[in-house]
Amino acid sequence: MALAVIAVVFGLVLLVWSADRFIEGAASVARHFGMSPLLIGMVIVGFGTSAPEMAVSVLSALQGNSGIAIGNAYGSNISNIGLILGLTALISPIAVHSRILRKELPLLTVVTILAAWLLHDGIVTSSDAFV
Repeated sequence: MALAVIAVVFGLVLLVWSADRFIEGAASVARHFGMSPLLIGMVIVGFGTSAPEMAVSVLSALQGNSGIAIGNAYGSNISNIGLILGLTALISPIAVHSRILRKELPLLTVVTILAAWLLHDGIVTSSDAFV
């Protein structure tokens, strides 16, 4: 039992250390190329943090467990938005500039409506996935 606890604690420490290095690297890439930290966060960090969910979804779909793939996608987004963003805001308030909201909120609305329209029939086809 003690070995299991030590392994979990070591894993969490390694996870925090790795996450810190990942964020520092992403910020360095943004500075080097003169890119917006928001763009780097959405692309590089977003892809890196979504890679495990992507692997689970692909394997689930290949094994014919489409419900797990869909549930994983929804659960991951709910967890990221509700839990992770919420905990982050509790620790340190997050300032969102109005120009970012004016730019990103319409896109978020369009993408949400498009996703709802594509999912209304209860089937995710290859063409739905392409979109």
